[in-house]
Amino acid sequence: MSAVRPLRDLRRADEGRFGGKSAGLGELLAAGVRVPPGFALATDEPPREEIEDAYRELAAAAGEPDPPVAVRSSAIGEDSESATFAGQQETVLWVRGVDAVCAAVDRCRASLYSPEAVAYREHLGGGGEPAMGVAVQLMVDAAVSGVLFTCNPVTGDPSVVAINASWGLGAAIVGGEVTPDDYLVSKVTGEVVREQLGDKRLEYVPAQTGVAVREVPPERAAARCLAPEDLSELVAVARAAERHFGAHQDIEWAIARDTAWGPDFVGHVADKVTPGGGVFVVQSRPVTTLPTREVEPAASAISLVMAQFGAARKK
Repeated sequence: MSAVRPLRDLRRADEGRFGGKSAGLGELLAAGVRVPPGFALATDEPPREEIEDAYRELAAAAGEPDPPVAVRSSAIGEDSESATFAGQQETVLWVRGVDAVCAAVDRCRASLYSPEAVAYREHLGGGGEPAMGVAVQLMVDAAVSGVLFTCNPVTGDPSVVAINASWGLGAAIVGGEVTPDDYLVSKVTGEVVREQLGDKRLEYVPAQTGVAVREVPPERAAARCLAPEDLSELVAVARAAERHFGAHQDIEWAIARDTAWGPDFVGHVADKVTPGGGVFVVQSRPVTTLPTREVEPAASAISLVMAQFGAARKK
C-alpha cells in the first residue's frame, strides 16, 4: 500500500499508519466539511521522489507551479481522545516548492523528539513506539481565522458553539498574541448568546517565504471580523463535525480571501455543509477535558485550552 495518499482517502482506520491529524482530516472530508485539498505521508517515511510526485500532482490540480502549502505533523496518537499534543509538534505554513516542502516534512518528523513532545509523552505515561506521519495541504490565504469548540469549554454547556476569531492566519490566536473576538452562539436557534470584541492589533499574512506579522490599524483592530453569515456557517460546520465524530470537537478554521480551486478539483470536498461559503477547516480534535464545575465565564475558550496544556498552541 502506498505511503503517500490523498487526504480524502483516509479514515479512522488509517490513524495507525498516517497519524491522527491526517486521519481526522480524511474523516472531515467524508462528513462533507470543507478541508483544503492535500495528501498524507505515512510514518514509514516515503522516499523523496514520492513526495515530489504528490506535490507536483497537487500543483497541477491547483493550476499553479509552486502552490503554497501547510505542512503539519500527524503523529500516532495526535489529536486523539486521550492526547492532543497541542503545541508540542511542528507546523510549517506557506511553504513553496519541492525542496522547501521536503525540508518542512523533515522538520515535522524531527519535532517528534522535541523536548516538549518527549516530556508530554512521559507525562501521559509512555505508550507505544512514537511515530510521525505528515499532512500537506494547500494553504488557505485567510482573511479571518480562529478556533471553535462545539460546546462551551468553560462551563461544558453543549447547547452552544464557542468561537474565537481574528484577522489573518491563525498563528496570532493560537500563539496568544491578540485578544480575539469571542462569541457564544446557540446551536439550536443560531442566536448570538454573547459577543465580546477583542483588540486584534496584529495579523499574520503571507510573505515572500513563510509568513510575516504586521500591525492592524486601530479602527480595524477593534472592528468585528465575522459577519452574521460567517457565524451561521461556522455553527453549521460545528454541528456537522460533532455529528460525524460523535463527540465535542476543538476545530481550527480559516475563511479564505479568495480561492481559484474550481468545483472539478474540490468536488471531493462535497459542499454538503456550507455550499458556496468560505470556511475551511484545517484541524479537528476531540475536546479532551471539560470542567466538572463552573469557572469564571469571562475566561475565553482559547485561554482555557492554553491553560490546560501549559503553553500556547502552535498548530
